[in-house]
Amino acid sequence: MRALEQRGVRQTLVHTGQHYDANMSDVFFKELGMPAPDVNLEVGSGSHAVQTAEIMMRIERELVQRRPDLVLVYGDVNSTMAGALVCAKLAMPVGHVEAGLRSFDRAMPEEINRLVTDQLADILFTPSEDADENLRREGVAAEKIHRVGNVMIDTLVQLLPAAGKGNGLPDRYALVTLHRPSNVDSGERLRDILDALQEIGRDIEIVFPMHPRTRQKLAEIGWSAGNGLRLLGPLPYLEFLALQQSATVVITDSGGIQEETTFLRVPCLTLRTTTERPVTVSVGSNVLIGENLARLKSETARVLGGQGKRGGIPELWDGRAAERVADIVAGL
Repeated sequence: MRALEQRGVRQTLVHTGQHYDANMSDVFFKELGMPAPDVNLEVGSGSHAVQTAEIMMRIERELVQRRPDLVLVYGDVNSTMAGALVCAKLAMPVGHVEAGLRSFDRAMPEEINRLVTDQLADILFTPSEDADENLRREGVAAEKIHRVGNVMIDTLVQLLPAAGKGNGLPDRYALVTLHRPSNVDSGERLRDILDALQEIGRDIEIVFPMHPRTRQKLAEIGWSAGNGLRLLGPLPYLEFLALQQSATVVITDSGGIQEETTFLRVPCLTLRTTTERPVTVSVGSNVLIGENLARLKSETARVLGGQGKRGGIPELWDGRAAERVADIVAGL
């Protein structure tokens, strides 16, 4: 938004309300220095179909009224696909930031969102070479594809000095996040993961900020944490960033955290069989664990033994991706 403003582009910010918890929504506007949204659709929760349909109905009214020259959609959530689909029906140009990422796992709702959005988008801004290759293979015209780097890393670079270090924590700790349906929707699977984390917690303290859906499932299965496992609520971005950069190891199923740990060069163990961000594995600090919890424990032991993967930083992850996007948009 800042980069576009500097180039004289007039913007309207639409918040769909897909994320509405204060620590997963409001705090980001404050900490990232974003203006209040011009429009809040206040969609809230619901099934994928209900949420997507509500976003489509509500955003259509705004687009018909405002008639923008270009709509930018970001990432791979239901809001992303819903916005792109409405734009396509209204014959409005749409640009997709973070285009071309693929896990090749259609059981992931985000994979469906990515595939649909990229087929509808007129301009596709990609973060890495593998994303370009995916789009070309799917028949997207080369002139639509623009590799710009990773806008999430822009935010990290800008805010890292303000994040500081995690306070009140030991010198060594593991940071955990879990929210993927494959890990938390099954009570049995979640219990197995928590038992493995409890075992890891004998060797290193575990800090676990919990996504609301994970906490809800935890209450349903009646699991309670023992020593070595510190459960927290969702954290503001700066506080979580501080925890990431000081962690000995991060255990996650989040795509964004795979990227951030790669830039921070913090060992990351991902509890998934696939990733839409393979550059974090081929270049960065990420290791795909799959569903094998014995491997999670052995890879964590490797990190604690000083053999953790640090990796490097991918090309164009330099804090200037937004400037490249803005140059292209302003030149249209």
